[in-house]
Amino acid sequence: MTSWFPAIVYLLCFATSTACALLLARSYRRSGMRLLLWSALCFVLLAVNNLFVIVDLLVIRDIDFGQMRLLLSLAAVAVLLFGFIWDMEEEA
Repeated sequence: MTSWFPAIVYLLCFATSTACALLLARSYRRSGMRLLLWSALCFVLLAVNNLFVIVDLLVIRDIDFGQMRLLLSLAAVAVLLFGFIWDMEEEA
C-alpha cells in the first residue's frame, strides 16, 4: 500500500508547480507585471526540478540526479531573488 504513495506525492508536486507556473505566466501576460514573470520562471524551474525528482527516484534509479536537482533549486531561488532585486532597483 505504501509503495505507490511516494510516486503520487512526487506527481502531485510536479502538477502543482506546473499549474502555478502556468497561472503566473497567464497573469503576467494579462497584466505585464514583471514580478509575475520572475515568479513564473521560478516555478518553471521548480517544475523541472520536480520532474527530475520523478526521474531520479522512480524511473532511472541507477543514475543520481541529486546535483542537478540542487542546481535547479538554486537556479529557481536565484531567478526569484534576481527579480525581486531588479524590480526594487527600478522603483527607487
